Amino acid sequence: MTQVTEHGGGVWSIKVPIPKNPLGNTLVHLLDTDRGPVLIDTGWDDPDSWDMLVAGLDACGVAIGDVHGVVITHHHPDHHGLSGQVREASGAWLAMHPADTHVVRRTQEQRPGEWVDYITAKLTAAGASEEHLAPLIAARDSGRMRTVPGLNSALPDREITPGELLDLAGRKLRAIWTPGHTPGHVCLHLEEEHPANKPGHGRLFSGDHLLPEITPHIGLYEDPDDATVTDPLGDYLASLERIARLGVAEVLPAHQYAFTDAAGRVQELLDHHEERLRDLRTLLATPLTPWQLAVQMEWNRPWDEIPYGSRNIAVSEAEAHLRRLVKLGHAEAVPGSDPVTYCAV
Repeated sequence: MTQVTEHGGGVWSIKVPIPKNPLGNTLVHLLDTDRGPVLIDTGWDDPDSWDMLVAGLDACGVAIGDVHGVVITHHHPDHHGLSGQVREASGAWLAMHPADTHVVRRTQEQRPGEWVDYITAKLTAAGASEEHLAPLIAARDSGRMRTVPGLNSALPDREITPGELLDLAGRKLRAIWTPGHTPGHVCLHLEEEHPANKPGHGRLFSGDHLLPEITPHIGLYEDPDDATVTDPLGDYLASLERIARLGVAEVLPAHQYAFTDAAGRVQELLDHHEERLRDLRTLLATPLTPWQLAVQMEWNRPWDEIPYGSRNIAVSEAEAHLRRLVKLGHAEAVPGSDPVTYCAV
């Protein structure tokens, strides 16, 4: 059954399924403009997801060929995956922040096996167990490489400039750069009166930056050829505070459901990360590698129940937290350790 919600003021959301994922679906938003309908995100690249997107648009009175433009909040495949098909069916323009465009281009241009080499090296440096590394090494040696999601996504032809209004006829949609979940994640502030006159300053399409019940993953998306040491958790926390200052009337996220009290949710997330960093300093009373830290961190399920691929994501998040602690002067690498261990200071 097509699942469409009308939010008023020329805004709808369409539930586009994510196959075999506990999130269930991505909320693709449709925004009416004077030049035609514009999508905010597109959904996962899957035939059933495509059918649901097309059916959802039809329920809103829009044919897929009528889509005028697509704004991508971030490059993840459940948001950007169907962009290539949307462009092919409609000729729509596609906009994304340049930092995420760089990730997409790098992914699509990488040589066969490059991802496996990169993740193997990263996990080895993080102190991953031989048991965990074995499938990656076997895949590399056999030539059976994993398919990276997003290879069919379209490269953007427009660049989102933070702080500026997007070129949408008859609408005031401003891009707010909110890095952390990805380097180029953007929220989109619809600076128009709320159709139900809810108190506050417009509405916010928040992508994955601000969700009503989920704490977004904060990890690393580094260019192997760039030696810059990033601080994605620090970026995320600063971005949260920037969003709280907007004082929006309602948040329209890419997962779960629309909600009010953005400032309250921001404070919950800030408190969560402060508590987590404090707990990690306690764990680091004994020097640990990023892998060992990830194993001991508190997740939404026991470590033994976390799927293989999700463990890679967990280690990336552990590293992001370590970098924040190091930047704050609360942790440091142990000289001469290999793989590198960290301890609290």
